[in-house]
Amino acid sequence: MLTLAIAAALAMLSLALLLNLWRALRGPDMPDRILALDTLYTNSIALLVLLGIQFHHMLYFASALLLALLGFITTAALSRYLLRGNLIEEPHQEET
Repeated sequence: MLTLAIAAALAMLSLALLLNLWRALRGPDMPDRILALDTLYTNSIALLVLLGIQFHHMLYFASALLLALLGFITTAALSRYLLRGNLIEEPHQEET
């Protein structure tokens, strides 16, 4: 029963990943693309966790954790770039 549930979940997550990729490539605005990329990361994490359950291997869980950290940093950096136009703030130059 568990293998059937995992197979169904893997099929649904694969479809969700394809739809997220389509929205990330074709999104009308940049915020839509950033949101699609964030959802792509989230679905990839769920896919890795399901594969870890199916194959009983801890490497999948460690890679899911690494992908979660990478996804958070990427989403935060892209959102900051979208709001401010730069990622790294330059120090203020005082006029003398």
